Amino acid sequence: MKKGYLMAAVGLLFMLQGVAVASVKAPPKDFSKETRECVKCHKKNNPGIIQQWGHSKHFRAKVGCYECHKADKGDPDAFLHDDKKVKKLISIIVSPKDCANCHEKEVRQNSESHHAAAGKILGSLDNLLAEVIEGNSDFLTDGFPQGNSASAVNGCWQCHGAPIKVLEDGELDPATWPNSGIGRLNPDGSNGSCTACHARHEFSVAQARQPETCGKCHLGPDHPQKEIYEESKHGIQFATHRSKMDLESSKWIPGEDFFTGPTCSTCHMGATREQDVTHDVGMRISWNNRPPVSIRPEKADAKMGLPGANVNWEDRRDNMKDVCSACHNEDWVDNFYAQYDGLVKLYNEKFGKPGLALYKAAKPLLKPAKFSNKLDWIWFELWHHEGRRARHGAAMMGPDYTHWHGMYEVAQHFYTKMVPELEHLIAQGKASGNAAKKKAAAALQAKLDEVLNSKNHKWYLNKMDPKEKARRKKAAAEFKKRYSK
Repeated sequence: MKKGYLMAAVGLLFMLQGVAVASVKAPPKDFSKETRECVKCHKKNNPGIIQQWGHSKHFRAKVGCYECHKADKGDPDAFLHDDKKVKKLISIIVSPKDCANCHEKEVRQNSESHHAAAGKILGSLDNLLAEVIEGNSDFLTDGFPQGNSASAVNGCWQCHGAPIKVLEDGELDPATWPNSGIGRLNPDGSNGSCTACHARHEFSVAQARQPETCGKCHLGPDHPQKEIYEESKHGIQFATHRSKMDLESSKWIPGEDFFTGPTCSTCHMGATREQDVTHDVGMRISWNNRPPVSIRPEKADAKMGLPGANVNWEDRRDNMKDVCSACHNEDWVDNFYAQYDGLVKLYNEKFGKPGLALYKAAKPLLKPAKFSNKLDWIWFELWHHEGRRARHGAAMMGPDYTHWHGMYEVAQHFYTKMVPELEHLIAQGKASGNAAKKKAAAALQAKLDEVLNSKNHKWYLNKMDPKEKARRKKAAAEFKKRYSK
């Protein structure tokens, strides 16, 4: 295993506060000869890297270039660097396995998280869009002679990670490197990239605590957490009091070391009065809002083969409530979760589950290629974009994203796009001379009738319950009376 003797000063090397530490060997008393050689050359050719490293805790702990980049013979990405002067085997990639020489606990936690499994996106509908629908196979490299999609390489892979392909003499294929995707599949068999959050070569704790760091991936139409955060009271508080946050502090506990707005890492990773830092970002999440219908996180972890399958959502919620308690009382926190659960249940029961059932019932009437049908796009955007935005908006107290960018657009897609397209498919199927399609059309019609006549949707057929209609009429009259003065 490369970099076998990587050492660090225990107090200096922790990237986040409050971490219990596995025993490590004594830190080096001075920079190694090899590191000094690295610095001498790279100071001329890459001065920015040296300056970044010079501001790091690694520098103060006498951990340098060679301690992190050292490779052993037989490492898949090892190459002989400068065979005239240096003559040392190194690797470009510093993987989580390498970081674990000093940061064992942090790496273990991260390896058990969804972050480390983010590379599994390569088999999803998202990647199909980037590789086939948006892209083509014209990006040719030595590692991919059959070609690749530049859209996937520059888009999906840069956040989610990709398998790094090593060419001859330790060179890395340009389709897969550079890449700091959080779920990168490294040549040494490890998953993940510590530098996704702790960027090279300063590895700043302050940077990892900034919401902008998480925003590299968590933004956009399908998961706008950064934008939601900026809209929320938490984000407004942070923007107002950023200078008071003491982001560089080793000890960084809400309610003690800062009491203004939290950042992403405060809530999802940071230490509290009762908890240590965690690098498993799922241990405080009580809903997984990624799929078409929200599920509890332990179910998602079980599907992905992660240890979190053994940690129930109630315990995870208690972990997050502990964070909230630094600034909010128990009733406030409980009521927030009641509101959040209510929104998730609303989306699941009114649109998620019925929409999924209708889409499945329509499958026999669709062309076989995914995204070759109008309904494919309507349903995908309904749950993948609008549905996620609504649920994430509620989770992070962003009302505009919950409503106007969320549930409003979910409803608009459902009633003005999905239902009419289903009706069109039913008419086509009934008019066809294909017995199987006629049968499928009849089954789809029955399912659509069932959904539209249900409590949640019968308003669409002008079948609202008379009592509810009367209550709404009375409430409207009272509203007009109140504000007409």
